[in-house]
Amino acid sequence: MILYIAEKPSLARALADVLPKPHSKDQGFIRLGNGDVVSWCLGHLLEQAEPDHYDPQFKQWRFEHLPIVPEQWKLQPRSKTRSQLSVLRKLVKQADQLVHVGDPDREGQLLVDEVINYLGVSAAKKAATQRCLISDLNASAVRRALQQLRSNQEFVPLSVSALARSRADWLYGMNMTRAYTLRGQQAGYSGVLSVGRVQTPVLGLVVRRDQSIEDFVSKPFYEVTAHLQTDKQEDFQARWKPSENCAPYQDEEGRVLSRPLAENVVSRISGQPGTVTKLEQKQKQQAAPLPFNLSALQIEAAKRFGMNAKAVLDTCQSLYERHKLITYPRSDSRYLPWEHHGLAKDVMPVVLGNCPGFEKVSGMLDLSRRSAAWNDSKVDAHHAIIPTSRKMPASLSETEKKIYTLIATFYLYQFMPKYSYFETKAEVTIAGGLFVCNAHRTLELGWKHLLNKDASKDQQLPELHQGQVVDCLRGEVEEKHTQPPKYFTDATLLAAMTGIARYVQDPDIRKILKETDGLGTEATRAGIIELLFTRGFLYREGKAVRASEVGKALISCLPDSATTPDMTARWEATLNDICHKQSSYDAFMQPLLTSLKDLVAGSAGVQIPASLKAASPARKKSYKRRKTTGKAKGTATKSSAKTTRSAAGRKRKATTA
Repeated sequence: MILYIAEKPSLARALADVLPKPHSKDQGFIRLGNGDVVSWCLGHLLEQAEPDHYDPQFKQWRFEHLPIVPEQWKLQPRSKTRSQLSVLRKLVKQADQLVHVGDPDREGQLLVDEVINYLGVSAAKKAATQRCLISDLNASAVRRALQQLRSNQEFVPLSVSALARSRADWLYGMNMTRAYTLRGQQAGYSGVLSVGRVQTPVLGLVVRRDQSIEDFVSKPFYEVTAHLQTDKQEDFQARWKPSENCAPYQDEEGRVLSRPLAENVVSRISGQPGTVTKLEQKQKQQAAPLPFNLSALQIEAAKRFGMNAKAVLDTCQSLYERHKLITYPRSDSRYLPWEHHGLAKDVMPVVLGNCPGFEKVSGMLDLSRRSAAWNDSKVDAHHAIIPTSRKMPASLSETEKKIYTLIATFYLYQFMPKYSYFETKAEVTIAGGLFVCNAHRTLELGWKHLLNKDASKDQQLPELHQGQVVDCLRGEVEEKHTQPPKYFTDATLLAAMTGIARYVQDPDIRKILKETDGLGTEATRAGIIELLFTRGFLYREGKAVRASEVGKALISCLPDSATTPDMTARWEATLNDICHKQSSYDAFMQPLLTSLKDLVAGSAGVQIPASLKAASPARKKSYKRRKTTGKAKGTATKSSAKTTRSAAGRKRKATTA
């Protein structure tokens, strides 16, 4: 008997639909017509054991217990899914062959692997286990996946990486949360100060942005514009580019802070001739943006529709699992395997029928066109999110239609011509001063047809040639004022998490992050942001994401290493190296254990700000939080150590992440 173990029931049903019939459905599994069986997990069936599972005294939160580091790691069945684990226990014993059908990422790999290991499967059976990677729940895609089974042993590094991440999050989050909550209690704060290696640096980003806005003092700066005219009475403008001699009068961004300097330039150039001393004219092309990964989709949907990351993820899960309209949504890749290029002939007609308005570009589509998205070398376990060949049902909600159309739009881009334009850059010298101007003229809209771009709004310049003499009719000083940074929004905070390198202090880490950029993962980012709102560390003010007083106070008393992205960036870089067999579990865990001891010891001398005591939650709210999270004073760090499923019920993440 072959036993297929899927990650969730929806995947199991899609798998069974293409396997031999008739089917016999039982509690927790489907028996196929040939005697094989399809069963499933319900997300993670196992979770990291609570601290008191290792030693009953750890049920009490006491500083002298810290750091708590298990000598032998233990998993325990989740109470709500214990019955399904029992089903799998029986089936695994009966099976001659196992097929791992977890989702195609490191968490999906661990989710099934840990069940196989926990149930004591023999070494021989484990070695023979096969891996099935499914990223599209439609029948044709599932059949293709079944024809491309690989040895599960190939994916051991992926599982080890996920395991290391899970244990490290437990160690760091549970110990740091206990340490700082205890310090907060000593200072009179009655709530739980949750600390995590991802959530806390995200909070730190918001706190520092809020502070920089609060501290900002606007300053005036000055720009000089030359109003020019050719001998054919054609008018255009050029902006002054200060020379190096003006540096003492500029800020670090090159803005001129001296009005007398700007006015002196105006007086020198007004009524004077100018010469076109440099002219660059080039025809250029702009390729279409790549199809979406989850983070790119969440950012784009936030900009266009004002949707938060969690709402986008929930919608994607529905489009994938319920409607089968898109491929696997929790992807971190924006590339597609070459074999998918040949499937466009089946997908494209359906997409055009699903999306009213796309017919206007149908004549521009060339299914033989190969954009940069088709690149096997950049596709690993999963690929970009694209539409399937499934017809859209009438039951789709407006939100689902918006997200589906957005995904389909970026898929269509890959078969449309490049955007073509003519760019002109001119430099004009007037009275020894340098002035620059640029122009942009559209030649062919190409993929931008779907953006409804208006080519008539292009910036135009008269026909110029190098050495040409023009007249400066007048100069003009425009006073502007420096602007404070903008508050984070859902879109910009998510973008900061995916492009975290620019917030990292260590230049060596920034270099590493060129390939492994990202705070959190595609599967966890939305949940982490929402977690900060749930815990009262963040709040929304219109579209702005702001830090609460509790959030600010927590960041102020933590060491920089806990509030900046550097540490978690190192983690992600090493975890990625483990996935690619370039590092090991021990190389990741040993430095963590050393630093954790120092971090816990350092918390003992921390000064808790008075603002934190004033921000203690009301008794009723505090009781409700304790009741729902299991983190009452003097009890085990239930939710700190415990892992939960994200909003769509998909991925386990440590709540202290």
